[in-house]
This record gives sequence, structure tokens and C-alpha cells, in this order.
Amino acid sequence: MNITENSVVSLNYTLKNHATGEKIEETSLESPLVFLYGVQAMIPEFEEQMEGKLKGDKVEFSIKAENAYGTFEDEQIAMIPANIFHGEDGKVDSEFFFIGATVPMSDNEGNHLRGKILEIDDENIKMDFNHPLAGTDLHFSVEVLDVREATQEELDHGHVHGEHGHQH
Repeated sequence: MNITENSVVSLNYTLKNHATGEKIEETSLESPLVFLYGVQAMIPEFEEQMEGKLKGDKVEFSIKAENAYGTFEDEQIAMIPANIFHGEDGKVDSEFFFIGATVPMSDNEGNHLRGKILEIDDENIKMDFNHPLAGTDLHFSVEVLDVREATQEELDHGHVHGEHGHQH
């Protein structure tokens, strides 16, 4: 079966920084990527590259940053008043809030964000809300492990169920 809209795809991949060759992420046979194709769960250009592929196909491709996780935007760097991170003792808890830590946050409208702490001083915490891969051109090496039709339940829920998928 070819990868088409509403098919469940199981694959292994290695993701590298296209410019440096540094490995970013890798799946395994024990823990492959399994997703419902065509429901905008993946980077659109990733799905375009996978369309029509069959079980056993191997493919390599690159995706420019602007077509993946976006370009790095200085506007996504914010100074947050340190006092919102104060614990009961009136200080920032250095166990959870340290340079390099990624902290779950939400904006004024309740949208969930993740910010990476860049700097900490007595007044402010400087955070980067860009995606960790913003500004990175990606290179994928992919092997298609399996392709099957999605069940009606998977289509109704918009995600894969069962082995390596979502469990209810």
C-alpha cells in the first residue's frame, strides 16, 4: 500500500542538522514514528516527501528552516519578571530555573509555550520562545516500515491507536 491520505505510517528516521551533519534525533525499530498521514500532524514538506512511498522504501531529503520550524525570530526572546518564578521563600528555585532549562509557560490567552532560559538576574529571566529547531535546515534519512489503512476510530480521533500509537 502506498502512503496516501488517511493511511497509518510507521517509519524509522534519523534527523540531522543539514549544515553541520550533527544528529538531532533518531528512532528505532523498538520505537518507530507512527502517525496518521494527511492530518497536518507532521511538517507539511515532510509529508510531501513521504507521499506515495511503500513499505521498505528508503529516502533522504532536506527541509529548509522556514519550511520546518521557522526562522529564528528575535521577537521570540522575552524578559520575564523574575518574581513570577519566586517560590514561597521569595526566591527563584534554582533546581528548576537555571540557564539552559526549558520551562512550560502560557501566554495571556492561555496558549501553551515552552521557553528556554538564557539569562537570570535579580530582576528578570531572559527566555527564548523560538522552537528549539528554529533556524535549522533539517536533513532526514527515512525507512518506511509499514503502511496501512487507518481505522474509522483513528480517523474520527485524528491520531493512531494501538501499538506505538495513542492508547485510550
